[in-house]
Amino acid sequence: MTILDRYILREFIKMFALILVSLAGLYLIVDFFERVRMFLSNDASVRQMASYFLLTLPMILSQMIPIAVLLSTLLSFGILSKNSEITAMKANGLSLYRLSFPVIVVSLVICIATFLLSEFITPYTNQRAKYIKLIEVQQREQLGSFKQDEIWYRGEKGIYNFSVFDPLTSTLKGIRIHFFAPDDRGGIQLAQRIDAREAVWKDGEWVFRDLLVTSFTPEGIPLIERATSRVIPLPEKPSDFTVVQKDTEEMGLLELSRFTKKIRSEGYETTRYRTDMHGKIAFPLVSVILAILGVSFSLKSERSGGIAQSIGLGIIIGFSYWIVFAFAISLGRAGTLPPVLAAWIANLLLGLAAAIMFTRVRT
Repeated sequence: MTILDRYILREFIKMFALILVSLAGLYLIVDFFERVRMFLSNDASVRQMASYFLLTLPMILSQMIPIAVLLSTLLSFGILSKNSEITAMKANGLSLYRLSFPVIVVSLVICIATFLLSEFITPYTNQRAKYIKLIEVQQREQLGSFKQDEIWYRGEKGIYNFSVFDPLTSTLKGIRIHFFAPDDRGGIQLAQRIDAREAVWKDGEWVFRDLLVTSFTPEGIPLIERATSRVIPLPEKPSDFTVVQKDTEEMGLLELSRFTKKIRSEGYETTRYRTDMHGKIAFPLVSVILAILGVSFSLKSERSGGIAQSIGLGIIIGFSYWIVFAFAISLGRAGTLPPVLAAWIANLLLGLAAAIMFTRVRT
């Protein structure tokens, strides 16, 4: 590594650290004022509030890193250009492509670090933050658990086992419910078992579909009944199952992949989970694309008058990525776009624009 490479990297890393801390701090402030009423109304302690926001920090950092890469690239090269350092470097026979090489390499390292953060740290901290909010602060009962990619829940009338709970549609899938009753010896015995393909929360009640009801007499004789649809009076509401169902943000890529394969083998729709799975790969890689885009914009004009314009335009394009990415992911989850295309289309469009602009930089 040359002295010049170290100089460029030092300026870039200083700018990156400053911008990342500023963006994360701004995000925390906004998030605090959005949630402070909920914490105060539930008499949350200072420790609970501090723990919650501290645990959300890894997720915030993973979301802010790409925009921090873009802004630090724009500002670093913009300042070098404004101070005529870029001109001096070119006069010594260095091309702008060579000058941008260390920043692109370090952005790739940042991309890998972001993926590792999202894979190994963010899922755990998101789970803990959710636990503090729902269990410790809102004092909901934790009557279930998410084990072996399934939900186990101890209800008022029995023990429930579900393959999937979709909080967006309030739908349970892969249902197995065991109801118990006292026996003649003072113990309990299995009174009824319900197996169903799915149950939908509709008009304040659970509507089960494609179900098999097995009732047991006191002598243990099973009576089997099939039905295409039936209302089962469960006391639990959809909000009771959100405590134990893991969101995709609470799973790493490997865990989400295992979960998707499992429910797919059971015959359930996995479009939403496959879209999020591809998104976990596509999102960290945008840091490299934004670094290339930032270099292109900041070097587009070497006159001081064009720096502000280039930075403003670069920021607009950078934030436009989030809009396109979020919109495409929503289309992918709904099945309008294939999961792979939904996750990668924003990267492809931005990458194409970055490649065209980078090749047009005056060396």
